[in-house]
Amino acid sequence: MKILYLETSSKNCSVAISDGEKLLCSTEEVSENYKQSESLHTFVEWALEGANLSMKDIEAVSLGKGPGSYTGLRIGAASAKGFCYGLKIPLIAVNSMESMIEPFLEQNFELIIPLVDARRMEVYTAVYDGISGEEILPTEAKILDEYSFEEFKDKKVLFVGDGALKAKEILQLPNAEFNIEIYPSAQFLIKKTLEKIKNEEFEDIAYFEPFYLKDFHGVKKKTKSKE
Repeated sequence: MKILYLETSSKNCSVAISDGEKLLCSTEEVSENYKQSESLHTFVEWALEGANLSMKDIEAVSLGKGPGSYTGLRIGAASAKGFCYGLKIPLIAVNSMESMIEPFLEQNFELIIPLVDARRMEVYTAVYDGISGEEILPTEAKILDEYSFEEFKDKKVLFVGDGALKAKEILQLPNAEFNIEIYPSAQFLIKKTLEKIKNEEFEDIAYFEPFYLKDFHGVKKKTKSKE
């Protein structure tokens, strides 16, 4: 089954094509200016060319559904829905954080925690088992402070994503490692996508919306004044 993957939730505009679990082609570029509107369809053309396929060969589209950039997610969702409508093929949606942990599973980390930079001290995050990739804590919008994730201080934790930079500066976790160069990537949507296809977990193309996560949770800064 030939599947087109789109991931536009971050600064990394990313497209991939697989035949089943075999990656045929991947093209992506990290841009500070969020170039999804300019780059996405060009990248799709390049990926098809690299895989020696045409659009009519594609049998399903998988989208990294977020959370992340509102504009990026809208562009990716509109393109995915357009392809599915035009070709009458199914749409699969995968949490973008799943693609961030995939390269690091079974690498001796007890937990993998993606941190997607939002603004100020805000991040999108979730907690995954470092071996199985199973979700331990669901995706949420979180305000970081020095006490964030302290319940994991005795575990070997890997933080991944562009939000890991500000986390590294304030978190007091002696066993933690940080990899800030990681963005959601289309090529790492394959495994989860195939699971969803097997379980027939398809999206309703007419009503599908990306995973817009807006409510941030955290502790308010302590003030000296008495309440």
